[in-house]
Amino acid sequence: MRDVAALAGVGLKTVSRVLNDEPNVSAATIKRVMDAAARLDYRLNLYAGDLKRADRRARTIGLIVGSVANPFSAAVNRGVEDVAATRATAVFASSLDEDPKQETRIISEMLGRRVDALILTTVKRNQSHLVKEQERGTVLVFVDRMPTGIAADTIVTDNFEAAGTAARHLLEHGHRRIAYLGDDAQLWTAQERRRGFHAALAEAGIDTSAVPTIEDQRDEAGAAVAVGRLLDSTNPPTALFTAQNLVTIGAIRALRDRGLQHQVALIGFDDISLADMLEPGITVLAQDPYRIGRLAAERAFARLDGDRGEPQLLVVPSRLISRGSGEIRPGAGS
Repeated sequence: MRDVAALAGVGLKTVSRVLNDEPNVSAATIKRVMDAAARLDYRLNLYAGDLKRADRRARTIGLIVGSVANPFSAAVNRGVEDVAATRATAVFASSLDEDPKQETRIISEMLGRRVDALILTTVKRNQSHLVKEQERGTVLVFVDRMPTGIAADTIVTDNFEAAGTAARHLLEHGHRRIAYLGDDAQLWTAQERRRGFHAALAEAGIDTSAVPTIEDQRDEAGAAVAVGRLLDSTNPPTALFTAQNLVTIGAIRALRDRGLQHQVALIGFDDISLADMLEPGITVLAQDPYRIGRLAAERAFARLDGDRGEPQLLVVPSRLISRGSGEIRPGAGS
């Protein structure tokens, strides 16, 4: 803070007032202080008192997930919390809502509170802006999506292989016209699932350029509309692979609205609530988000405990759960 004050040409108290958003500071002074802070890469430490502890830890972990509305994120959160509880550590959780601008703001707020570690899902294309924070000693662990521009422990699902498993399962049940529906095409997970799906179809001799592929579906309602258009087309698919759980729910609604749930096969990526209670039950490639959360927290504490080894990439396998919808054959019920 003294360095910021010297560079801005103001007193320590003025720097404190600006950084704490106190009133009665001129716009020109605020700009000088903020410019100086940016040049020095200074961030206000809201918990400086924690530095008095022998281990200099705040006993907090920051968790940033894609969306709290998604059950996947809730399960990751639970896994992190269960491990943190055994270490008397609090977890601060926040949601990105898949917004890159939100990511920048939330990360800054978390780091401003000097969390001991940050476990995060990312939506931005590059995370190199976190290298400086990593060099300061903040532990970073990425979950669900591979980071770019930084080397850190990362925990992901076997997205490519799981999507291939879904495609092969539908092929084995006689389908050749299989539609793919995914979420945000810019996300690493969506790209891996599409790539794995298309690779499996190509191996079976299917021209993937002719495969109905619909992406950028971000909610149930939009997915239901997209699936409905496919089903109402002149050459509808006999099977659907929905590569995200909210997309799967939208597909279920579209199929049931048309009475096609027993005629069009469906496999979803990630399990959904009550999937086994529907008729037919929904076949899924089930991820293990709780295990992802636990592994992420365990890696974070290992680093805090002194592990200086190379960054680890841990791939958590998914499993195919056959419940009926993915086993429907072409022409069934027609």
